[in-house]
Amino acid sequence: MVKIDKKIVGYDVQKPGTEEPAPKPEFKRESGGGTRAEVIRMHEKLERPEMLIGSTYKVKTPVSDHAMYVTINDIVLNEGTEFEKRRPFEIFINSKNLDHYQWIVALTRIISAVFRKGGDVAFLVDELKAVFDPRGGYWQPGGKFMPSIIAELGYIVEKHLVSIGLMSADTLDDGQKKLIQEKRAEFEEAQKQQDAFSESEYPEGAQLCAKCNTTAVVMMDGCMTCLSCGDSKCG
Repeated sequence: MVKIDKKIVGYDVQKPGTEEPAPKPEFKRESGGGTRAEVIRMHEKLERPEMLIGSTYKVKTPVSDHAMYVTINDIVLNEGTEFEKRRPFEIFINSKNLDHYQWIVALTRIISAVFRKGGDVAFLVDELKAVFDPRGGYWQPGGKFMPSIIAELGYIVEKHLVSIGLMSADTLDDGQKKLIQEKRAEFEEAQKQQDAFSESEYPEGAQLCAKCNTTAVVMMDGCMTCLSCGDSKCG
């Protein structure tokens, strides 16, 4: 009887008549650190299961008449154990608009290949969000500027990685939230809107924030401060 004192991360069936295989090296596990979860190295013997758990996100942009539906499927590792984890495995994008068909196919295949390779796949979020459309971006409802469709896909991948625990949400602490509320109330009191029927989530005259792409930057105490993410030129 062989006692197993390590976590099982893979297996292989030995066929009759074959030579004894060399000892399988233990796959390296790293700590994600910061806002990222534990890094899991996958390998070529990890085959696609018959069923995967996934989520579908709808993307409707003003630059296209048709919506895009982004589906990200996850593989469950160490299912049924205390070490169970969900990791992204593949991505699909479906749309009636065939103008973007070629780059959609290429992009989904590349991203899926990175997912299946494993490791720290969170870098994809920063790479996708940094893509700008030379023809100009567009504004989302609520005043958030999106530099390109690819960048919006980056935000969707980020949202999914946060939902499965691979990344942590970038949220403000209680002190920052309280400071933003105080600054916002003070600014709105000083500059009330003249039009009682105008509706805006942030004060009128607010500028675009370079950090969170939201029109929420106002001048407070001689310093430009964002009422959405708390970014300030004065630190």
